[in-house]
Amino acid sequence: MSVLGLPAYAQLSDADEAALSDLYRRGTPPNTLRAWERDLAYIAAWKMASFGRPLDWPEDEKVALRFILDHAQDLTEKPGPAQDVAMELIAVGLRRELTCPSPATLDRRIASWQAFHRMRNLPSPFSSPLVQQARQKSRRANARPRVPKSPKPVTRDILEALLASCDDSHRGIRDRAMLMLAFASGGRRRSEVTALNVEDVGLEDFAAKGLVWLRLLETKTTKKDQAPRLPMKGRAARALVHWLDVTKLTSGPLFRPVSLSDRPLPRRLASDALRTILRHRLELAGMPADFATPHGLRAGFLTQAALDGAPLAAAMKLSLHRSAVQAQKYYADVEISANPATDLLGD
Repeated sequence: MSVLGLPAYAQLSDADEAALSDLYRRGTPPNTLRAWERDLAYIAAWKMASFGRPLDWPEDEKVALRFILDHAQDLTEKPGPAQDVAMELIAVGLRRELTCPSPATLDRRIASWQAFHRMRNLPSPFSSPLVQQARQKSRRANARPRVPKSPKPVTRDILEALLASCDDSHRGIRDRAMLMLAFASGGRRRSEVTALNVEDVGLEDFAAKGLVWLRLLETKTTKKDQAPRLPMKGRAARALVHWLDVTKLTSGPLFRPVSLSDRPLPRRLASDALRTILRHRLELAGMPADFATPHGLRAGFLTQAALDGAPLAAAMKLSLHRSAVQAQKYYADVEISANPATDLLGD
C-alpha cells in the first residue's frame, strides 16, 4: 500500500509518471511553463528555508497552511522565523521585499503548486477545508484595489500618435504593422504577436475585400486544436501586407529584428520585443516611456470598443476573452459621460 492508501496495482509506475509529466509539458503554453518553473524555485527555496528539507510529494497540509500564513502578513516589523525566511529569499533574488505579497501572487504560486501535484497524480494539500478557509481569509484580509496591467489603455488617439512616429524604414514599417495588428485583431498579447509566422497570415480575401485572416495557433485561452482565425481589415490589413511586400517574406517568423543598417534579420523577435518597441514609440510620440505597457493595446481595444458602442459580445469574439466578467471591466472603466448610451437622442 502507498502513503495514499492505494493498492500497488492502482498506482502509477515511474514510466507512467514520466509520461504524464511529459504530456503536461507538451500540452501547456510556454509562458505558463516558465511561470511554473519560477514558482517551483520559489516554493522549494521557501520550504528549505522554513523546514530545512526539500518538497514532499504529496506535501503535508501543515506546510501548505504555514505557506499561506507566512505570505498573508507584512513582515517588515515582525521579527521571527517568517521574516528570517523572507530575508533569505530576498538575498537570493526570489523575493523583492518584506511587505505582504498581493493575493494574486499568492494565488498564482498556490495554483502552480497544485499543478505540480496534478502532474504526479497526487492530492493537493490546498484542498483540505482548513487550508481552503485560511486561504479565503487571507485573500479577504489582503484585498487591494484592482490595479490595471497597463497604466493607460492605448485607445485610438494614442495609437494614432504612435503610428505617426513610424517612418518608411523597415523598422518603421514593421513597428506600424505590429502595433496595428496587436490593436485591430482584438488586442493581442505580446507573446501572440511575436509567435506569428508568415504561414499564419491568410491573404486570399485581401485583393477582393481588403481582408486579412490571422491564425493564432495557441493563445492563453485556446489550444492548438482550437486555433482561431481572426479577421483584420482596413489600414491594419494594408500595413501588414506592406510589411510582407517590402520584406518579401514567404515563410518563417512574421515579425523579425531589424539591424542597425535597416535590414530584417532571419530570426524571430523576442517574446517581450513589443514592450521595447512600444516604449520607443511612446518616447518618439512625446509621451513617457512608461505611459503604457503592451497590455495597454489589449485594454485599449476593449476600451475603444466600449467608447464606439460596440457590443461586448462582438468585442469578445476578437479579444478571445472567455469571461464576460473580465472583459466587462474594461467597459466599466469608460467614463460614464463618454458612454455612447448617453447620446441616444443626439445633440
